Amino acid sequence: MAIQGILLGELRSALLERTSLENLPEPVWKRTAALNTWGTNAVEGSTITWNDAQRLLLEGKSVSGKPVRDVMETIQHERTFRSLPRLCGSPLDLKLILQFHESVFRGILPDAGQWRRVNVRVRGAAFTPPRMEKVVPELEAYEREYRKRDVAGEDTFGLGVWMHFEFERIHPFTDGNGRVGRLLLNLHLLKRNWPPVHVLQRHRRIYLDALNNAARGNLSPLEGFLKLLMGASLVDLLDQVGTSGDELMNLREISKSAPYGPKYLALRCQQGVMPAVKTGGEWRTSKRVLQLYARHGARK
Repeated sequence: MAIQGILLGELRSALLERTSLENLPEPVWKRTAALNTWGTNAVEGSTITWNDAQRLLLEGKSVSGKPVRDVMETIQHERTFRSLPRLCGSPLDLKLILQFHESVFRGILPDAGQWRRVNVRVRGAAFTPPRMEKVVPELEAYEREYRKRDVAGEDTFGLGVWMHFEFERIHPFTDGNGRVGRLLLNLHLLKRNWPPVHVLQRHRRIYLDALNNAARGNLSPLEGFLKLLMGASLVDLLDQVGTSGDELMNLREISKSAPYGPKYLALRCQQGVMPAVKTGGEWRTSKRVLQLYARHGARK
């Protein structure tokens, strides 16, 4: 949808006018890293809750009754995620992929930082990863193709969707492919001066369905999902560093100053056309988003 792309571009410009991504205030970047870490691990079945993640990563406190592995993955993923801005000048290559895996899973997986030496199947996936002896050749081709398309200036979202699905299809590790793949996707976004996105537990079904659609040759659902996540990331960051017009409000409240009712707004938020975040089962967006939506020819 054309209006979705326009709104994302306008919100990105508004964010970058306030701060560069590499100079986000430290509390904002810490919360961003904590949210991303909690979400990416929860998608993979971690028992760490959002409250646990905040205690561990924002308050520096311990949590009780949680598996040691889940705690270690939380701490090590967060540290890895926080390193992404420093890596924007580095090539997205096989060395970096191994570095991410070793950094997140050191002391957790016996083969941390190593390509898989077994054949694997992904339960519920519409694709079968290549045999183990084909992993490195396919990754080398993946690296070359990404570099070629990146240099050619391919659209950020289209290239991001391709590179994320292809990495998950190759599935180069025995475990941890999703988390490394999402780190790579976010590095790609940061390299293009877009903020990172967060796949949360509540997104799991739509995310997996989008990957399966990509395996069947239809990348559109995955691209739509990525743009929905980007909208949420942009309005969340603007709420923290923007103006009063960027303050997040629930739809009942914000509809009082809009020609649209809460149900209509909720539908557009769910479709990803109107950038918003969902907390506690409730959509929230800002006056800036509403004004942009009205300005760019939305039908009432």
